[in-house]
Amino acid sequence: MSSSLAQEKKYKKFITIVSIIIPIAVAALFGIKLSNVEPLSFLPPIYATINGITAVLLVFSVIAIKRGNRKLHEQLNVTAIVCSVLFLLMYIAYHMTSTSTKFGGEGLISIIYYFILITHILLSIIVIPFVLFTFMRAKLGQFDKHRKIAKITFPLWLYVAVTGVIVYLMISPYYVH
Repeated sequence: MSSSLAQEKKYKKFITIVSIIIPIAVAALFGIKLSNVEPLSFLPPIYATINGITAVLLVFSVIAIKRGNRKLHEQLNVTAIVCSVLFLLMYIAYHMTSTSTKFGGEGLISIIYYFILITHILLSIIVIPFVLFTFMRAKLGQFDKHRKIAKITFPLWLYVAVTGVIVYLMISPYYVH
């Protein structure tokens, strides 16, 4: 087996494990409340801002590659991945120290909120392997495969980032302070 194939196989195994472990860990940790810990109620606006920054990074990343600036494209995507990891850590920390906030809207706005929330959650799980496979393809120099999967990854990831901000803006009036 060639070195490149062995490396790809190793990456695929890692991506599969991470893509399974992250959603399971988030679901499990979501149910754990740390006692005697001050609620980290300051985190939601921070992690919502990080989602917004991620969306901006993704848009500028696409602009960079369309202009032929591969180095900037890569830097922006690595930064977007770091932002997504930071978001996830803060999101988990918040939910392990705070009670969940109920959405207080009624009628059509409630339907819209829950549609956005549910699609955001589902796509945030689905996008994990897409992001990692897209990144892996670039790292391995498989740019044709990278471009092909990036056409799916970009809109999914952008949707998750933008809807994260929208969900925060819609639920923030109902946070208990």
